[in-house]
Amino acid sequence: MHIRPFTEADRPFLRTLFLASRKANWTWLDPEGWQLEDFDQVVLGEKVLVAEEEGHRLGFAAWLENDNFLHSLFIDPQYQGRGVGSALLQAIQERFTSTGALKCLLENKSAQQFYLHHGWQIVSEGESEHGRYLLMHYRKATRLRYAQQQA
Repeated sequence: MHIRPFTEADRPFLRTLFLASRKANWTWLDPEGWQLEDFDQVVLGEKVLVAEEEGHRLGFAAWLENDNFLHSLFIDPQYQGRGVGSALLQAIQERFTSTGALKCLLENKSAQQFYLHHGWQIVSEGESEHGRYLLMHYRKATRLRYAQQQA
């Protein structure tokens, strides 16, 4: 698997992947108004990394570089559970210059477990247009402890 920066050639496929992943994983929300172009708005002004293998795009992660804020991490439903999300998350965490942050929807139990497993900590709750969320932080010291545990 290769993690690389986004190029414009990725946009059509990642639009499709983003829509398919939301439909497969955000089952508590109504997908009625979702469209392919939602991807464009979600990643606007963000850095994006793409995971691919043998020329096939498996997923992407988008973050606000100046804020160390992971905004999106989406994997093709066919490739979930195969380490793609972990590889993208690790690549993002390595780019953080200080404590990283993200918001994880409260209904998204599998994502919460994924981030907790990777050393993220819940710091508070809030409300968004998609429902309640958990604000999670990833501290550099946590990263070191997690790496030591995995060794």
